[in-house]
Amino acid sequence: MCRNITTLRGLEPPATAEEIDAAARQYVRKVTGVQTVSDATREPFEAAVAEIAAITARLLEDLPARRRPPVTVPPLRRPEVQARLGAQARVHPHPHPHD
Repeated sequence: MCRNITTLRGLEPPATAEEIDAAARQYVRKVTGVQTVSDATREPFEAAVAEIAAITARLLEDLPARRRPPVTVPPLRRPEVQARLGAQARVHPHPHPHD
């Protein structure tokens, strides 16, 4: 189990496309060992992320609602992560988060 992937089911408000994509990206990184996407790995890596994100979104929609929210707050909802991402966006106005 990848410890860095947080539970998205049961979030209020529901998991966003960005959160689902981040979880899919972390999963693909973990199973492939690819930490830095290169020209040689970009196409298959991004295709896998897109497929896994789509499957995850469908799964979250199809599962019954969870009675309790997840114990761990997803990283993209944490104030310190939002602050870091905001600072990066100011430094790099057109970031490529998937590189």
